[in-house]
Formats: sequence, C-alpha cells, structure tokens
Amino acid sequence: QAQLVESGGGLVQPGGSLRLSCAASGFTLRYHDVGWFRQAPGKEREGVSCTSSSDGSTYYEDSVKGRFAISRDNTKNTLYLQMNSLQPEDTAVYYCRARFGDRYDYWGQGTQVTVSS
Repeated sequence: QAQLVESGGGLVQPGGSLRLSCAASGFTLRYHDVGWFRQAPGKEREGVSCTSSSDGSTYYEDSVKGRFAISRDNTKNTLYLQMNSLQPEDTAVYYCRARFGDRYDYWGQGTQVTVSS
C-alpha cells in the first residue's frame, strides 16, 4: 500500500529551525514530482515548495525563498523540507505530496508546525 508519512513538526520559537521528513513506502519516490504544502487555520492549502523528478528543478513560494530548502534522499525514499528563520506566519499543518503524472497522487497525513514565543 502506497503511503507518505510526515514527521519533524513541532513547536519552535521565531527565528528557529525545523526539518520535516516525508517517508514514502509502497512506491519509489525518485520517479515522482514531489512537494510540500501547508494549511493555516482559516486559510486554503498553499504550495510551499516542489521539485521535479525529471530535471530536479525546484519552486519556492515567495515568502519562503531563502529560508526553506527542499531535498530528497533516494536511498531512504524520503523527502525533506529544511525550514530556517521560522516566523509565526509559517504556523500551519504541513503536508507532503507525490505525483506521477495524472495517474498517481499521494498525500501525507500532515504534521503541525507552530512558531511561537
């Protein structure tokens, strides 16, 4: 059974860092386009960062550019999101996603990130 499981969320002070992990099972992550999304209370889910399986190109939402970094470890079948200089507006539930064209589309269950002093 294919699934994604996120981990690494938690409570952090403003200016702090967290690294989110997204472990894939039941399929090979390297062949999928992958990304991170987040949903804050009362807001729609938004894309944070993604990377292509074909050419490794990456995208970052403007507010996280220079602070967040997406990466994947194909030997561990895992996707990461390194988040630095976290701010209260980064507080949200973070989800990872893996897509293989229009055929397969997997989402994780989400991990809570709270930035507060």
